[in-house]
Amino acid sequence: MSQSEIEKATRPLGSYLTKERAGVALLFLMNGFMIGSWAPKIPEFASRLGLSEKELGLMILAFGLGSIIMMPIAGSQIARFGSSTVSKFAAVLLTPMLFLLSLTGDVWTGAIAISLFGGLIGAMDVAMNANAVATEKHMRRAIMSSCHAFWSLGGLLGASSGGFLIQKLGVFNHSVIVTLVAALMVVLCWKIVLHDAPHPDEAKDETRSRLPRSPLPWLIGVIALFCMIPEGAILDWGALYMRNELGASVALSGFAFAGFSLTMAIMRFAGDLIRDRLGAVMTLRICGTIAICGLAIIGLAPNTTIAIVGFALAGIGISNMVPIVFSAAGNLPGMAAGVGLSVVTTMGYSGILLAPSVIGFVAEHTGLASIFLALSGFLVVVLAVSRLARHADGAHH
Repeated sequence: MSQSEIEKATRPLGSYLTKERAGVALLFLMNGFMIGSWAPKIPEFASRLGLSEKELGLMILAFGLGSIIMMPIAGSQIARFGSSTVSKFAAVLLTPMLFLLSLTGDVWTGAIAISLFGGLIGAMDVAMNANAVATEKHMRRAIMSSCHAFWSLGGLLGASSGGFLIQKLGVFNHSVIVTLVAALMVVLCWKIVLHDAPHPDEAKDETRSRLPRSPLPWLIGVIALFCMIPEGAILDWGALYMRNELGASVALSGFAFAGFSLTMAIMRFAGDLIRDRLGAVMTLRICGTIAICGLAIIGLAPNTTIAIVGFALAGIGISNMVPIVFSAAGNLPGMAAGVGLSVVTTMGYSGILLAPSVIGFVAEHTGLASIFLALSGFLVVVLAVSRLARHADGAHH
C-alpha cells in the first residue's frame, strides 16, 4: 500500500466543507440557475416566434431531445478526459445560451438554439454528477443530495428573480444579467472543482467508455425512471389536479408544487447526513415508503388541504431517491463513472420529459387522482429492487 493510500485509509471522514465540495456545488447552482432563468422567458419566447401551444410543445420537446442526445456523448468524454474538464467545457458553452435565445428571430434558429441549450444542460448534468461522485470518493462521505439541493436552489433563484427582472428591465437586459451571473459562478468554481483526469491506461481503454453491456446500469436506470416519473407528474399536473378535481383557486393550486419543492429542497440539504448514518439502501427504503404514502394521499385526498400535505410528503420522499440512484450509477464496478451515469441520467430524465405527455393522454380517460395513485405503484417496484442502491455506499466507505 502506497503512502497516499495509507493516508486516505486512515483519514477521518472528510470535513464537511472543502473547496472541492464548494466547486461542485457551484456547478449545480449554475446549472439550476440557467434552467430556472429560462422558465419565465418561455411566454415571451413563444410570442416573439409566434408559436401556438402545440408548436411550443414541440420546441420544449427539442430541448429534451437535445439533452437525451448529449448525455451519452458526455458520458464517453468523461471516461476519456475526466468529469472536471467536461463540466467546465459544458458550463462555458452553456453560459451565453439564454442570451442567444433572446436574439433568435425565427422558428428554425429558435429550434437550433433550444436544442443546443438542452444538449449543454444535459451534458453538464452528467459531468457535474460524475464530479460529485468523484468528490464523494475524495471526501469519503455523501454529498450528492446537497449538490441536488443547490441545483434546486439555483432553479428557485433563477425562476423567482426572472419574472421581476424581465418586467422591470426587459427581456434583453435580463438575459445579459443571467449571462454575467452564470459567468461569475463558472469563474468562481474554475480552480476549486476536483480535478479527476482518468489514468492514461483508463483513458485509452475503449471498453470503459462504450455503452455498457452489463444489465446493472440499465436496472439502476429503471429505478431512476420510476423515481423521476412522479416528479415530472407533480411538476406538470399537480396544479391542474388541484384546480380541476379539487376545486382550488389559481393561487391555492400553486401550493401543490410549492409544497413539494420546499420539502424536497430542505430534505436534500439534510439527506447526506441521513445517508451517512443509515446507508444508501435503508435511506432509499425509508424515502420510498414516505413517497408512496404521499402519492396515495394526493390520489385519495377529499380536499385541497389534505392534497397539499400529500404533495409535501411526496417531496420529502422523492428528495433523496434520485441523488442515491445517481451515486450508485457513478460507482458501478469496472465502469467509468460518466458512462454509468449517462445511462441512468438519460433514462431518468426521459421520465420527467416524456411521461407527463403520456399522463395527459391517460388522465383524459381516468382523471388525475387515479394517476397519482398508480404512480405510487412505480415506487413499490423501486422498493423491491432497493438492494441495488448499495453501490452508492462505495463512494465513501
